[in-house]
Amino acid sequence: MTTRTKPIGYGIVGVGIWGQLHARVLADDARVNLVAICDLDQAKARQVAERHGTPHVYGSYEDMLRDPAVEAVSVTTPDFAHGAPALAAVRAGRHLLVEKPFTTTVEEGLAIIAASQQSGVKLMVDFHTRWSPSYYNAWQSIQSGELGELKLVTFRLSDTTYVPTKYISWANRSSVLWFLGPHSIDTVRWLFGDEVREVYAVRRDGVLSGMGINTPDFYTLLLQFECGGVAYLEHSWILSPNTPNLIDVKCQLQGSRGTIYIDNSHNRAFEKYSELTPHGYPDLPYADTAVMPVAQGRQVGYAAESIRYFIDCLWQDTTPLAGGIDGLRATEVILAAEQSAQINAPVQVMRHNV
Repeated sequence: MTTRTKPIGYGIVGVGIWGQLHARVLADDARVNLVAICDLDQAKARQVAERHGTPHVYGSYEDMLRDPAVEAVSVTTPDFAHGAPALAAVRAGRHLLVEKPFTTTVEEGLAIIAASQQSGVKLMVDFHTRWSPSYYNAWQSIQSGELGELKLVTFRLSDTTYVPTKYISWANRSSVLWFLGPHSIDTVRWLFGDEVREVYAVRRDGVLSGMGINTPDFYTLLLQFECGGVAYLEHSWILSPNTPNLIDVKCQLQGSRGTIYIDNSHNRAFEKYSELTPHGYPDLPYADTAVMPVAQGRQVGYAAESIRYFIDCLWQDTTPLAGGIDGLRATEVILAAEQSAQINAPVQVMRHNV
């Protein structure tokens, strides 16, 4: 194992909500030199760059990738816009951390994996749930045999209507399945240590389309794994905006020797009720204490830890967890789920050789 001594020159493509999280984490890491910010909205890019003392701002990822100071890249563009900048980054010999979904087509995923292997760069998909203490403890319980053989996982990961109507501006070009599904699919694959064989999905429309947003209201997925495990997933974008948290995350694991319950959103670790605080994001009664909270001016939470882990891999020259193949497998399951929901029947998941 080789340890670097010189900070890693880093660039970010896309500075929306999650891109700004990457910027906060990376700018605070002494092992990183955040040298470039790229966004189609150059005014926003300049604001983020000024906030973090980043010297270079670009309006296109092609221009940014010509900067020899950029050694590694985070791609944090909207769901549908990961493929082109991710492929360009690895073809240019840059290490890549890409947000979920890895890609929205199999062809793009295969091309990125092949190009990263040819260039010899590190590739990681930011499936940050693997860094959640709750889910990691569950994984350890499975690995140690304490839970016995994992039989059934029920996973709810849903958002209030605030997300598709106000939190993101591009819900019409995505869906709750692409927005949230990659996290849950990767998590259950990781917990089972197995691949999804078949998916039966149901979707419903109407609430969001009535608001002028042409995207499904929710999906439910029943996944059957190769070795017999079963997972039930729920992803909705129509939770009431009056709920005390922006998201609802619940998970139940049933094993042959025990059961685990996880609640990362409504565990009441923190509640706030005040006449001075309007009920609405980000001032909700149940504050985020797990995913991306800030403490003492520092970005903490497991969404930050996965980014720091990627820097660990670059610094120590190790292979990241949650690589391109993991991203590709989640994409394959989602594509099968979309087909299943369309034909109202189970669909076999087509896995591609890499």
